[in-house]
Amino acid sequence: MTPEPHHDPEAIARAIATPMVDRIRVDDTGRSATEPLRDDIRFLGGLLGEVIRSQAGDDVFDLVEDSRRDAFGIRYQDVSRDELAERYTGRDVSELMPVIRAFTNFALLANLAEDLHRERRRRIHLIAGDPPQASSLGATFARLADAGLNDERVHRLIADANVVPVITAHPTETRRKSVFDAQNRINELMRVRGRTELTADEESTITREISRHILMLWQTALIRMRRLTISDEITTGLRYYGASFFDVIPSLNNDVRRALQAAFPSARLDTSIITMGSWIGGDRDGNPFVTGDIVTEATSAAAATAMRHHLAELTALHQELSMSVRLISGVTDDLTALGAGYAPETPDGVDDEPFRSAVTAVRSRLLARAVVTLGNDVVAPADRSLAAAAEPYTDAAEFLADLDVIDAALRAVVDDAIADDRLAALREAVRTFGFHLSGLDMRQNSETHEEVVGELLAWAGVCDDYASLDEDERVAVLTAELTSRRPLTSPDARLSELAVKELGVVHAAAAAVERFGAKAVPVYIISMCQSVSDMLEAMILLKEAGLFDAGDGSPACSVRVVPLFETIEDLQAGAGILTAALGVPFYRELIRSQGDVHEVMLGYSDSNKDGGYLAANWALYRGELDLVDAARAAGIRLRLFHGRGGTVGRGGGPSYDAILAQPPGAVQGSLRLTEQGEIIAAKYAEPVRARRNLESLVAATLESSLLDVEGLGDESAEAYRVFDELAVSARAAYSRLVHDTPGFVEYFTASTPLSEIGALNIGSRPTSRKQTTAISDLRAIPWVLSWTQCRVMLPGWYGTGTAFAEWIGDDPDRLAVLSDYYRRWPFFRSVMSNMAQVLAKSDMGLAHRYAQLVPDVELRERVFTMIVDEHERTIAMCAAITGTDDLLADNDALKRSVVNRFPYLEPLNLLQVELLQRFRAGDDSPQIRRAIQLTMNGLATALRNSG
Repeated sequence: MTPEPHHDPEAIARAIATPMVDRIRVDDTGRSATEPLRDDIRFLGGLLGEVIRSQAGDDVFDLVEDSRRDAFGIRYQDVSRDELAERYTGRDVSELMPVIRAFTNFALLANLAEDLHRERRRRIHLIAGDPPQASSLGATFARLADAGLNDERVHRLIADANVVPVITAHPTETRRKSVFDAQNRINELMRVRGRTELTADEESTITREISRHILMLWQTALIRMRRLTISDEITTGLRYYGASFFDVIPSLNNDVRRALQAAFPSARLDTSIITMGSWIGGDRDGNPFVTGDIVTEATSAAAATAMRHHLAELTALHQELSMSVRLISGVTDDLTALGAGYAPETPDGVDDEPFRSAVTAVRSRLLARAVVTLGNDVVAPADRSLAAAAEPYTDAAEFLADLDVIDAALRAVVDDAIADDRLAALREAVRTFGFHLSGLDMRQNSETHEEVVGELLAWAGVCDDYASLDEDERVAVLTAELTSRRPLTSPDARLSELAVKELGVVHAAAAAVERFGAKAVPVYIISMCQSVSDMLEAMILLKEAGLFDAGDGSPACSVRVVPLFETIEDLQAGAGILTAALGVPFYRELIRSQGDVHEVMLGYSDSNKDGGYLAANWALYRGELDLVDAARAAGIRLRLFHGRGGTVGRGGGPSYDAILAQPPGAVQGSLRLTEQGEIIAAKYAEPVRARRNLESLVAATLESSLLDVEGLGDESAEAYRVFDELAVSARAAYSRLVHDTPGFVEYFTASTPLSEIGALNIGSRPTSRKQTTAISDLRAIPWVLSWTQCRVMLPGWYGTGTAFAEWIGDDPDRLAVLSDYYRRWPFFRSVMSNMAQVLAKSDMGLAHRYAQLVPDVELRERVFTMIVDEHERTIAMCAAITGTDDLLADNDALKRSVVNRFPYLEPLNLLQVELLQRFRAGDDSPQIRRAIQLTMNGLATALRNSG
């Protein structure tokens, strides 16, 4: 029986008045270990306060300090939210703006302090000789050793292992490079301050330097004045290569290869286990600004970034490899041949520094390649004559082969230590990044494909009304075209603007493949894929661009077609669609030519928006199980691409735990996953954090591929049955609110900053795929971002409490069953842990203030009551199943964050409500708009996983 909302005003009032910190148990255990974190936060906060006083004056400083004290007073219930909110009422925006900037900058600095503390704790454990921490390579290889795996099995499962983080654009990650650089410099200085014994003068110097960079942060606009463009997003995405990826990824790939060789000598890793992908400039689903020119810009900018890195490393290598033949012996003939013609003239005609000559030869050919593919601008004027005289490399493999010659020559003269340093990193960088840097994924919605392909078929006289055909007829028509080499269009074809644009994108992709290699555009993703014809329609476009060749019974395509199953129904139907596609003879032959590997993408965002948190998570798990079975039956290998966002409502949460929570057979050595928003900066802004996060992805992939991590054994079928029932109940509860409650869309729009996200030039992409108000058409990012800003966090928990309460009823045995699953099953443990994190970040008191923005009082009270009722029920059920009323019992790091600095979010939320009221009352000034945008940015920064 469905629990009824209690509609008890006193209970609602208690829920609103109860700070979330009361749901978290904090004691003095381990306080000494966290004291350095508090010291760092006090230190940085103090410096920021001094900057604010000196730059903005005593009045602003006092307002910030009074806000800070009140915020902590609210936590301890010494001050009411009304009292803090009244500080801002009636003040001019010019007075409020410094307050917003103050708390946003504090969030940036507090994030930095927390990251440094985690780094500090890891170092303490390492120095103490403690066992390797979970999610590290050391811990993973220890687990693999304990499992008694043989070399043959390891080689079979991971010889071509590949983990691909795919960088995507996001409206909350809009930080400018100047802000990014200042943060990194403060980070470096804080490391020195924390690890080094300093004299008083040295400490004073470092403090002044940190203060100077905080001053630069204060004087720098945190966000751009104009709307973000895709070009801005491309630049932002590429920023992380110089910041960390070039340093970390080659090193990590080499470390994995060495560790594997040591543990399993006969096993081989034939790939670079970490490679990179990107959606920025290729994802045109709902983004009208992605064009053929943008695809060209994105792929060219990526290639130029790779080329500049390789050239810079060769320049440094030339400086380092100064070995003289007068002091070494055994120089190989291959090295001499490689450098022939590039040696400086000497009196005796002997090349005294053959390694430098070889590097010059290699560099000249790379320069020539750069000029051919990217033009003269990527090459310094002084190097253009060198490039003009050389034969360009045809591909990255040829470049790597020459580096291998240098490597072998170094080892021949017993210079292994030198070969294993910069040269080893460069060789791995070439294997990893090639000439393309990262693969740019193409993505478009199936509805657009249907419209464009229908137009092409009609223009070619193949089918006048493609849209009227049923599925079998469509597959037959498309198959006939895809088994013929005849194109559907010609240069003089008169086509619609949409068709011209879509063909322009795929032609630009084909040009990128021609210039930079097949890895430049590896996949084509079909959003909202619901049939075999949806997959084949995309192939028609690839064929028109020359990326697909029907051949003579042997089709070939360098781009993999990847169906994206997004809604719950689509996830349930995904295995059937895959099986049906593989039943089409030419398509099965194409997959065979691609190594019998088929990639499928899973949509976390739309499935959650469609059916709620628990139903979506279970649909994904069940869908993966079905896809694994379908792939096994077809004799192919499945590669899953997880479309995760930063927040839990979009599949976020700790990546290591999420990968271990995958069902048996779902990883198989290969994994792709999206990384986006402020999560990218949190994970990859500098090398230490990037190494840790990438290492955790690799560790989880290896463990999931080689070990039984599900932990259910023979009880899996019963557990699956239980969760089938829970998912139905959870979805029904979620739908009663989101899909069936009259006026819900009005409530959502009014009680969150959804409209302002679209109106305030945040990000390059519109908030909806179509110009409608339907929840189904709303993009997942603004859906989740809106609920996060107002601190409801609804996508991360709603419906789950009701599902548990309905299934358990009054039966303690059923509660015991779920508690047992929580202890033993990584999937359920991850679901519960992530939900608890979201609940800890939610705040019904703040949500109530946002609810006051809804003008319809009856609607406001009805919907808000449903939300609070389910919120309380979910917290209660979480406590019952986990055995603790501490929401963050398993997450000390987040507990510290919530307790130590979440009060600092209070002013940002209250200011946002105040500004939204003014904006909606007609104050449409640029200052109000900018202030609202700053509050959004500040909250996203402070919450860390808002999208």
